[in-house]
Amino acid sequence: MGLLKFVSIIAGIACVSAVLYCFSLADNIDKRFSGRRWSIPSKVFSDLTVLYPGQRINSTFFYEKLRRLGYRQVQHAPMRPGDMKIDESSAELFLHDLIVPSHSRPGFRVRIGLNNGQITSVENLEDGVPVHLLELEPEELMLFYGPEQEQREVVSLERVPQHLIYAVLSAEDRRFYRHYGLDPVGILRAVYLNLRHGAIVAGGSTITQQLAKCYFLTPKRTLSRKLKELFIAITIEAMYAKDEILELYLNEIYFGQKGTVSIHGIAEAASFYFAKPVSELSLAEAAALAGLIKAPNRYSPYASTMRCQQRRNAVLQSMYANNWITTAELQAALTASIQAAGYTVYAKKAPYFIDYLSEQLKTLYSPEVLSTLGLAIYTTLDTQVQMAAEWALERGLARLEKSYPTLHKREADKRLQGAVVVLQPRSGAILALVGGRSYRVSQFNRITQARRQPGSAFKPFVYVNGLDAFTPAALLSNEPRSYAQYGEPWEPQNFAPVDAEQVTLRNALAQSINLPTVDLAMKVGLDRLVSTASAFGFSTPLKPYPSLALGAFEVIPLELARAYCAFAADGVLPYPLSLKDVVDENGTVLERRHMDLERITTPAKAFLMSSLLRSVVTDGTARSLKKRNISFPVAGKTGTTNDYRDAWFVGYTPDILALVWVGFDNGSSIHSSGASAALPIWAELINSIPQYLTGNWFKLPPGVVQKMLCLESGQLFLDKACPKALQEYCLVENAPAEDCSMHRKEGAVKRFFKGINDFFKKF
Repeated sequence: MGLLKFVSIIAGIACVSAVLYCFSLADNIDKRFSGRRWSIPSKVFSDLTVLYPGQRINSTFFYEKLRRLGYRQVQHAPMRPGDMKIDESSAELFLHDLIVPSHSRPGFRVRIGLNNGQITSVENLEDGVPVHLLELEPEELMLFYGPEQEQREVVSLERVPQHLIYAVLSAEDRRFYRHYGLDPVGILRAVYLNLRHGAIVAGGSTITQQLAKCYFLTPKRTLSRKLKELFIAITIEAMYAKDEILELYLNEIYFGQKGTVSIHGIAEAASFYFAKPVSELSLAEAAALAGLIKAPNRYSPYASTMRCQQRRNAVLQSMYANNWITTAELQAALTASIQAAGYTVYAKKAPYFIDYLSEQLKTLYSPEVLSTLGLAIYTTLDTQVQMAAEWALERGLARLEKSYPTLHKREADKRLQGAVVVLQPRSGAILALVGGRSYRVSQFNRITQARRQPGSAFKPFVYVNGLDAFTPAALLSNEPRSYAQYGEPWEPQNFAPVDAEQVTLRNALAQSINLPTVDLAMKVGLDRLVSTASAFGFSTPLKPYPSLALGAFEVIPLELARAYCAFAADGVLPYPLSLKDVVDENGTVLERRHMDLERITTPAKAFLMSSLLRSVVTDGTARSLKKRNISFPVAGKTGTTNDYRDAWFVGYTPDILALVWVGFDNGSSIHSSGASAALPIWAELINSIPQYLTGNWFKLPPGVVQKMLCLESGQLFLDKACPKALQEYCLVENAPAEDCSMHRKEGAVKRFFKGINDFFKKF
């Protein structure tokens, strides 16, 4: 009796201790499960893609865009979201659901008619109604991972098909709904099987125990850890309903690796292995995923299709034994082939753009927030434009290296470099940003971080100052002069010989002639030029020296592109915009970035500058664009620095602006000008994005008039007196009001002798 009493007391103490321990666990479990249960990386998305009848497209980039959005080619009519059927005259799609901050729509079947790179029609195949404007969903660009590198999409149990639930229960815990966290029958069965096979072939852990281990314990196999696992499992069962536990488990469980990223949760696994939402998994696919849980990297279809199929079939047989599927369902699933979706190891797209975006996000959110709260971050990036920019830059640099073999460097970090940025000038939205030739080799962003001399690409900011006092037909001195700079004489020279002693303002900019540009800068005033540059958004130090007029001081390429936007946007300077919206898990918009605009010059001056820069393309240093299939109106400016260290071209239309820079990081000569190195890259890029080319030009704004002027004097043209005339735009306030004084007397003499001649002709 004494021994029995002692054992009873010990058992009682153990039970009380166990109950107290479970109570202490309950508080920790409640805190863990009532708060944020998972760290979910924030996702970054591109902008929407808009399609409409009459729009021209680049078929190569368009089909690549569809592939990146998860559309898969099928031979039959599209039957489920993500299906597409492409032929020569049309693209039939079953669209994915569209959910963006401004609106949403369910997916539907659509046919896009195509003819020679143009969309001829867009038709809703559900009802045959024409679609005037079609939006494709944003493309995922990257995820902000935390230290654990986990990728997970949380799904509610209601969205999980019943056959998938049965598959998981058959594979991991068939008595889940009949035990209380610990399954003695399962443990005995596992012991029997392990003894029979002489090895560990089965485990006795329940789903609740596995959940306890994943959430609260380390994988280390010790007796103390196993005891903790049991107590935690029992406590979880006492606190939560079975469906809640199963939902937690399905969202937590590990399903394998995607490179260095861990795939967690059944929804993410469905996407990773079969490119489907979890609700669309077939019975065979559900059984395959359930089979992975035991050993994801061993039974992965990417590792071994045969092992994956064998394990899947074992799960199907177990489901059949539990009367959860019929004989017909079993046979159909057993004969189904395993067709994994395929994948590429995670890598962020448009990496230089993402780095620029990340710097902007740092002012709004901490890295911890970005890696845990599952935010949806919508950007301005157009991935088709980004692909075109990357393609054009790589082709252009390779072409230069082939033409000039001395430019080719074997060392990856010393190779010829280039950079491209594409913006919408009126909004400042960045459509594409390529900060270098290879992000893998160098993460230095030459668009946002480099400081390079712009050369002649800076000249428009001299000429915009001159418009206050001079017309485009005004004459500037082309005679050599010496200027004081740094206490020493400085004598600028023209890039190529120009014989004329005077040239018009328009021609000086079109031909990029140095001497008249410096002459204009001195007439305007160097201090004013520095002030104007600051107003146009240049942040680098600029000094009031004559060489400033020729772009001798360094600028940041993105700031140069932004400054040109003011000419294309009626004198309004936009802020470069990469971020549009930030949305939380519940769809609430947390941040919405509006256009930040500042007027820095008048629409009239902006129009005149676009007119002057169009002359650069039609008659000046960028006239080779005509040979590169650029037949629509373009304004632009080339730039070349001393010793050919930097080559630039900035070109724009009312709809789009792109800047291209080419050079070596160490400042070595590239032996090419902006017209021969940067301009061809710009032309290839622009020709590759026809959806942005409307062929429109700027409308004449108030404050600008057209005058017929004498080409030699710049004053009003005198018929029969002035030898050459030109139609020129002028600001109303400084438009010539006097007749040509140079030819006025000559005209009077000519008219006198003509009158005498006419008089004698009568006799």
